[in-house]
Amino acid sequence: MIKTLARSIREYKKTAILTPILVTVEVILECIIPFIIAKLVNQMQAGCGMDVIVKYGIQLVVMAVLSLVFGVAAGNTCATASTGFARNLRKDMFYHIQDYSFENIDKFSVSSLVTRMTTDVVNVQMSFMMIIRVAIRGPLMLIFSFIMGFAMGGRLAMIFLVTIPLLGIGLVLVIRAAMPIFRRVFRKYDALNDSVQENVQAMRVVKSYVREEYEKKKFAAAAEDVCKDFTRAERIMALNNPMMQFCVYAGMAFVLSFGSYAVITSKGAEIAVGQMSAILTYSFQILMSLMMLSMVFVMITMSMESAERIVEVLTEKSSLTSPENALTEVKDGSIDFDNVSFKYSKKAERMALADVDLHIKSGEFIGVLGGTGSSKSTLVQLIPRLYDVTEGCIKVGGVDVRKYDLESLRNNVAMVLQKNVLFSGTIKDNLRWGNPDATDEEILEACKLAQADEFIQQFPNKYDTWIEQGGANVSGGQKQRLCIARALLKKPKVLILDDSTSAVDTRTDALIRQGFREFIPETTKIIIAQRVASVQDADRIIVMDGGRISAIGNHDELMQTNEIYREVYTSQNKAGDQDGEK
Repeated sequence: MIKTLARSIREYKKTAILTPILVTVEVILECIIPFIIAKLVNQMQAGCGMDVIVKYGIQLVVMAVLSLVFGVAAGNTCATASTGFARNLRKDMFYHIQDYSFENIDKFSVSSLVTRMTTDVVNVQMSFMMIIRVAIRGPLMLIFSFIMGFAMGGRLAMIFLVTIPLLGIGLVLVIRAAMPIFRRVFRKYDALNDSVQENVQAMRVVKSYVREEYEKKKFAAAAEDVCKDFTRAERIMALNNPMMQFCVYAGMAFVLSFGSYAVITSKGAEIAVGQMSAILTYSFQILMSLMMLSMVFVMITMSMESAERIVEVLTEKSSLTSPENALTEVKDGSIDFDNVSFKYSKKAERMALADVDLHIKSGEFIGVLGGTGSSKSTLVQLIPRLYDVTEGCIKVGGVDVRKYDLESLRNNVAMVLQKNVLFSGTIKDNLRWGNPDATDEEILEACKLAQADEFIQQFPNKYDTWIEQGGANVSGGQKQRLCIARALLKKPKVLILDDSTSAVDTRTDALIRQGFREFIPETTKIIIAQRVASVQDADRIIVMDGGRISAIGNHDELMQTNEIYREVYTSQNKAGDQDGEK
């Protein structure tokens, strides 16, 4: 885990290494200052002159200034290293997630990935900052103060040999009790973020069904659950401070009692007033160092689970990768399913697709029809290799899709998904996702083909119109047409529309299909639709049922031979006739 996280330090290695060095010098100077003060007190007790006091005073001022300089420098290098480390960590996670397949995303969930890149990274950043500064300063201060205490007070410093091990044992017990709670609470954080994300995305549905109060109660319950676990963990971790203070103040009480007795009875022969003051100062420094160590232990305990969750993301291997010597040239848009079966999880009991044999010629117009849950989307998602087949193989251009370079394959197999997504930016920005180098003329042509140019021209800023995040300021039909135009700009050999014209009217739907036939005749076109009218004029129509191909044929053939197709057609046309009569 440490090795994996350490790779994200990279260009901040120098500042990360320099910080402990600066802290070490700062601590040494701070530990020498009480020693000089003790000598000064003893000299003053012996009746020294002003020249001696001035000499020691100058030494103390110089050392204090140097300690301050090194402390400020350590703070600057620590801040640079920790924030840079966090930036690199988020960058590495984000880049790694971009290589994930749908299967990997399904494994983590979107809300969990968001939590890991925000809350978890902040926790790890805080721990890293403490490790390179506070975790160095604390032990060094403890060791040097302990050594100097022995040098100045001898037997009096023996009390620290008892209190420090006791405190260490207490810290270990506290951490062992708190770790399982932190592990559990971060999983609940994921569930809480999932609830927030779901609610915000579905805000229109929540308001239309007047379910705000229900959602508030659901969120409050989840937040309260997280709060209870955190409170329990914090209560356990809070035992650190009183336990530490008891040990150290008990030590200081012992030093004061027996030290004062030694000073009085020996009249300074065994231990002088200056030594006594130095031992008290070192006792206080030991207290401060133990407080620092306590803070470090608390932060590291909290961040251990965060670190493991981050490493899970960084070490997760994408289930889809390009092979060595991958092919980058797709010959044509022909598609072959050879005995294909597929299931989303290895643990799944049944196949989502079973025994699919299908052969599509390059340039064909294929319609896909079927009821909800018939695996229409699953069928087409295997073509651009968004998932890998479980059994059999799929060929595009006569070659198994697993032999292609993923980027090349997906550039040649453009897919407009069921859930259309637009990004914040202008219409041109969104369209150029299909082709970053597309000219204005190519954008115009693609939009005319997708029947999008007409409504774009009505916007005041036309193609420079700003699209809000998720396409919130355009209608569902407009969003679909923009997504189709974006896919067309890739100039693919295979174009797949996964129920991507459901929000447009039948006239516009027909114009889009007509444009496809006239302007991209060599592109293989696969359209999934709920309306028979959207696929009725296709060269062939595939009827899906329960993850299997029920029938293949044109409209007339299926009307005669396939009951599922006939029922769908009849029910939709009856509905249309009744609407017409009304």
